[in-house]
Amino acid sequence: MAKEKIIDLHMHLDGSVTVEIAKKLAELQGIVLPFPNDDELKRHLTVPGDCESLNDFLKCFSLPLSLMQTKEGISEAVYLISESIKRDGIIYAEIRFAPQLHTGGNLTQEDAVLAAMSGIERTDLKVNIILCLMRGKGNEALNEETLLLAKKYLTKDKGVVAIDLAGAEAVYPTEDYRYIFERARNLNIPFTIHAGEAAGPESVKLAIQYGAKRIGHGVRIYEDPEVVRLVKERGITLEMCPTSNRVTRAVDDMSKYPLMDYLRNGIKITLNTDDMGILGITLPDEFRYMRDKFGLSREDERVLLNNSIDAAFTTDEVKEELRNMTSIILRG
Repeated sequence: MAKEKIIDLHMHLDGSVTVEIAKKLAELQGIVLPFPNDDELKRHLTVPGDCESLNDFLKCFSLPLSLMQTKEGISEAVYLISESIKRDGIIYAEIRFAPQLHTGGNLTQEDAVLAAMSGIERTDLKVNIILCLMRGKGNEALNEETLLLAKKYLTKDKGVVAIDLAGAEAVYPTEDYRYIFERARNLNIPFTIHAGEAAGPESVKLAIQYGAKRIGHGVRIYEDPEVVRLVKERGITLEMCPTSNRVTRAVDDMSKYPLMDYLRNGIKITLNTDDMGILGITLPDEFRYMRDKFGLSREDERVLLNNSIDAAFTTDEVKEELRNMTSIILRG
């Protein structure tokens, strides 16, 4: 895969804070990090090798979140992450975050959204924002607020372009959130939903019933051939993240990781990082992993890239620009 020709549709703001970015965010805000060296900071910033589940994985977000509780912290994080992935060869990205998790100081959710938008205005990388609603108990009003903010600031490009549902899928099932996506459909807000990661294919089936055209992960649809058929027939795009799925044990045996099977079956697959800082990876790393372990070919890479362009929450004009930027890979 040529360096300058890749797209990431599934990356979390708080999960994409690297050691260098964390240090810059701390310095900007006058925060003293309680770690004697970079190795110790990295140990607290990245997921441990003995991670047992998605729930354990989610505990790793506390440190990066603590660095993004001000307007300056959020804006700078979006900017620094955008610049970092641009150096990795990414030409378009959708960064998602939950504004309700950035109100620990004096910020409102709206402050957080505006700060993130100011961050993408500072970079020349093509970046859009997805606002995450959170699975949880007693946060219905917060999710409603996020939804209405998405509607208020919804745009076709260079801003908020969609919503998502993230969090502990196995603890707070997708079936509990039907109401919020009925509201999203009525408000004409595009959305993707994390599903089929910590929970099985039924979660994906529900997300499709709600109207999702994209699924965050969706890796476990292989457990139900009927859901595989549904995903294929409806043209649903799966935002797959192999390293994340390995670390969270969404797949028990990575030698049987189903991405290539889905690709051969005509399912629309994209390849993404999920949480590059917490996982210690880049998107080029994910492509190398799939090439080395599963024989991903240049033609497969063309298909993945084309799928990403098709599924992006952006305008037809931007999609055409992306196709022109990647014409050698797509046609070569």
